[in-house]
Amino acid sequence: MSTSTPSDFRTEPWRVITFYVGAAVVFALLLSRLFSLQVLQGDNWHVRATDNYTVEISVPTSRGIIYDRNGVILARNVASYNVVITPAYLPDDQADIQRIYRELSEIIDVPVNSGTVDDAKLFAACVPGPGIAQLVELGNSLAPYKPVPVSCDVSDETARIVREKAVGWPGVSVQIEPIRDYPTGSTTANIIGFLGPIPATQVEEYEALGFVAGRDKIGYAGVEATLQDILAGRNGSRVVEVDVAGEELRNLEEPVAAVPGRNVRLTIDYRLQKAAEGVLLNEINGWNRYFGKIRISSGVTIAMNPKTGEVLAMVSYPTYENNRFARFIPAYYYQQLSLDPRNPLLNNAISSEYPPGSVFKLSTATGSLNEGIVTVDQIIEAPGRLILENRYSPNDPGREQAFVDWIYDQNPAGFGTISFKRCIAYSSNVCFYKLGGGYKDEIPEGLGILRLGEYARALGYGAPSGIELPGEADGLIPDPQWKRINQGENWSTGDTYIASVGQGYVLATPMQVLMSGATIANDGKLMQPTIIYQERDDEGRILKPFVPRVKWDITQDPLITNYDCDGGFCLEMDTKSTVDPYVVEQVQAGMRLAVTDTTFGTLNAIFGDFPVAVAGKTGTAEYCDDVALAANRCTFGNWPTHSWTIAYAPYEDPEIVIMAFMYNGGEGASVAGPVVEGVMNAYFELKAIDLAEGGGN
Repeated sequence: MSTSTPSDFRTEPWRVITFYVGAAVVFALLLSRLFSLQVLQGDNWHVRATDNYTVEISVPTSRGIIYDRNGVILARNVASYNVVITPAYLPDDQADIQRIYRELSEIIDVPVNSGTVDDAKLFAACVPGPGIAQLVELGNSLAPYKPVPVSCDVSDETARIVREKAVGWPGVSVQIEPIRDYPTGSTTANIIGFLGPIPATQVEEYEALGFVAGRDKIGYAGVEATLQDILAGRNGSRVVEVDVAGEELRNLEEPVAAVPGRNVRLTIDYRLQKAAEGVLLNEINGWNRYFGKIRISSGVTIAMNPKTGEVLAMVSYPTYENNRFARFIPAYYYQQLSLDPRNPLLNNAISSEYPPGSVFKLSTATGSLNEGIVTVDQIIEAPGRLILENRYSPNDPGREQAFVDWIYDQNPAGFGTISFKRCIAYSSNVCFYKLGGGYKDEIPEGLGILRLGEYARALGYGAPSGIELPGEADGLIPDPQWKRINQGENWSTGDTYIASVGQGYVLATPMQVLMSGATIANDGKLMQPTIIYQERDDEGRILKPFVPRVKWDITQDPLITNYDCDGGFCLEMDTKSTVDPYVVEQVQAGMRLAVTDTTFGTLNAIFGDFPVAVAGKTGTAEYCDDVALAANRCTFGNWPTHSWTIAYAPYEDPEIVIMAFMYNGGEGASVAGPVVEGVMNAYFELKAIDLAEGGGN
């Protein structure tokens, strides 16, 4: 047999070279990829890795407390007890879990099983519907270490029982959550307002400020809304390390403490607010009983210090119970309020516009005397009615129209001859028709609508007051241009006559009516109306004290230049730049005469025997709105009327001005007058009590 040896194994050089080149390329790719991941993208991947175990937790702050001027709490934070279950801490044995659910269910009255997990996704926390098992299963699938609320706002007794039982119920605990509470409830609801969840359209805006959507609440109405930035404070934060299940392991950074919101004292005196509410409701209910039906459906009364602008009471009826919005806004209750034609969610003191009627005559009186349309000693003929030519242009021959005085039904002869001050005291419509629109040779030139508008605005009409409450309306002081745009026709002489007595297109809020009286009472100085007295920190230190602010002084600050646009072209009018202090004094005297004149003084029956000297003005305003139209009341001689009264005291040194408005109330002095008298009486009684006790603000 022959043997042979295999040939020597020999690798081709090109194969070796190819292998090493390939290996070098792969190695280079790996190195480049590692370089890219660790060097070029290192920071990015480090952030991602950190995000996997790092969580920033927002620590809620406490909202500021709202007080009245004397320290009575109007809004505060109270503890709400929520029963929660942390899925990760439940026992491993399903039998034990079901036992815990059953025993807990008997205490908190939430079913063990109800619906499915998918159903639970459709409900907000603590809204009745899902069962305990479904809520916990949903929470376990999302974040097992996050407590799941199964019953919210339980009683103190229930919370105590659950805490005791929780020793044998792993995973079950009681969580304390602050909620807003309003001790004075509906009495101050239109001033304080309420809180609500952050709207979807504003989530980004508030999250940028550190708020947490779905947890934190913001102001929806009242000072809760307007003082949101002051009351809310600033949330704190914690940066913690968590494991894959979401359990907190440790703090990674020094926690940032929450900054509590500032506390606020309002100018409101809750004692006077409560008294004013009682007086208003008693008057409304009394008249409704008298008529045998709900005739007066709403009303307003406001009290203010004319020297400082501090609003001491502001009652808008009807109102609502803001405590019902403490945890969430019930849809059925909100809808009930929204559909109520009386608009209880609306603060009628600042947001509703009505024809002011004769209380507006203070504007006409001030302007006509200041412009020399009339003198204080001039005698004016005031018959029961005037027959005037209503013209729409200077060349219009016009047509005759009767303009009657309020006394015409009682005495067709009217008031006879009266002076300027008695025009105010008697509230003679005929007199003010003449002052506003002129009358033959007796008053050749009336004030005119444009000059009337300037004096009305000088007293506070035609623009929001600027008080720190949301939703304030403008009111309306019409002029020829406004009518052409909105009504499609020229201004008529009749429009000027009825505007002179606060009727026609003139609209005002109760706050604007109050401002007009306050300006006259305060010798021409209109103070900025305010509801804010002080800002304080959580230790009671005053951060922002109250400082009265003059809005303007009609005896020093120039009036705006007027333009006469009657007839389609404009001519600059020669209007006095300021109001002579003497004019204000005479208007004050006319308002005082309304109390002291025993013949036709419109407030003599109310304040004639009042222990403090009072001056004031009444108003009865015809109106035609949707309610009156539906009742077929908008017919000549059958128009319904609103009731107004404004008064201040003491006459020589005013410290309180009060107005009252009654929707469909009728004659001003008879219906609104007693409300003003009742509130004024309460004010001076409270003042006497404070002086006797040596306190009060």
